Amino acid sequence: MRLNNVSQLAGFAKRRDLEYFLREICGMEYLHLPILAPTQTLLDTYRKQGEGWPAYERKFLDLLREREIDRAVLPEQIDGSVLLCSEDQPHYCHRRLVAEYLRDAWGGLEIMHLI
Repeated sequence: MRLNNVSQLAGFAKRRDLEYFLREICGMEYLHLPILAPTQTLLDTYRKQGEGWPAYERKFLDLLREREIDRAVLPEQIDGSVLLCSEDQPHYCHRRLVAEYLRDAWGGLEIMHLI
């Protein structure tokens, strides 16, 4: 769900490394779903122009609605999964917004933050 999963900033969390670690250590499959990631423009506006979290959150939720992620992603794809991004805490992170959006749309989705 990260926008860029191959850059040098991804460190050990690059796509191929994650595919390996998840398969070997957790017996899990890696699935990259860019539809759940913010656009580069949205990220730049938030990070570089200092627009602030409330504006970012509103715009990102609008983007999720526009993309109809609750229809584009199947509950089976998310069940038992881990959503990743570069933020260490869920408070100001798109993964929390995605999880809460899907929970509200589908109902019955349990969210656990691993910190």
